[in-house]
Amino acid sequence: MFRYIFLDGIVMKRSWAGEVRNVSLLVAIGVTSDGYREILGIMEGPKEDKSGWSAFLRHLADRGLSGVQLIISDACRGLVESAAEVLPDAQWQRCVVHFYRNVFSLVPSGKVRDIARMLKAIHAQENRKAAAEKMKAVIADLRAMKLNKAAELLEERGHETLTYYGFPDSHWIKLRTNNPLERIMREIRRRTRVVGAFPDGKSCLNLAAARLRHIAGTQWSTRKYMNMTPLFADQTHGAVVA
Repeated sequence: MFRYIFLDGIVMKRSWAGEVRNVSLLVAIGVTSDGYREILGIMEGPKEDKSGWSAFLRHLADRGLSGVQLIISDACRGLVESAAEVLPDAQWQRCVVHFYRNVFSLVPSGKVRDIARMLKAIHAQENRKAAAEKMKAVIADLRAMKLNKAAELLEERGHETLTYYGFPDSHWIKLRTNNPLERIMREIRRRTRVVGAFPDGKSCLNLAAARLRHIAGTQWSTRKYMNMTPLFADQTHGAVVA
């Protein structure tokens, strides 16, 4: 069983009928009940939409993916809806880093550093209640600074970044962002950038999959990533609701 899974996609270029078009590679990694990371799969899709993510997640479910309690990803269109349909018992954590970038896009560049400190203070609280209260204070501060669009985004979507508070505090730093998978995606992009446009979908997929197999064969998958004992202890006492 995989208790936590991380999902992300990367856009590549491929030739198609004499044209160069975008193609998305969807990737999933998971953390087992024993606390080890595994690469769950990779699939090519025309784009990161609901149909692509639904097909990918159903493929993983058909292969035996089960026991998922938390999904960590950005707010990609269609991903959240697909996850809710295919893995209805799993909660969703919106990547904090991606959310910060969304907020930064709505504020002047000269204020980004100050806003970053304000946002980080939300996710430095000791529990979800305190984080929610801090978020309200930050929203009020943003409105006072005349940054109404940023305040609206935080008010409407900020709660999506607090899901990790419902899990063991020793796991928080690893659950609140999609960084474990982001690093892998950057490595795939670095390895494929020199190719430019791939001649076909299989060559693109095969090169990315080869890199994933290499990563899986290193200490990345053999080194314990999390101590899962606190998760099961919390569930015994009803602290986590899947």
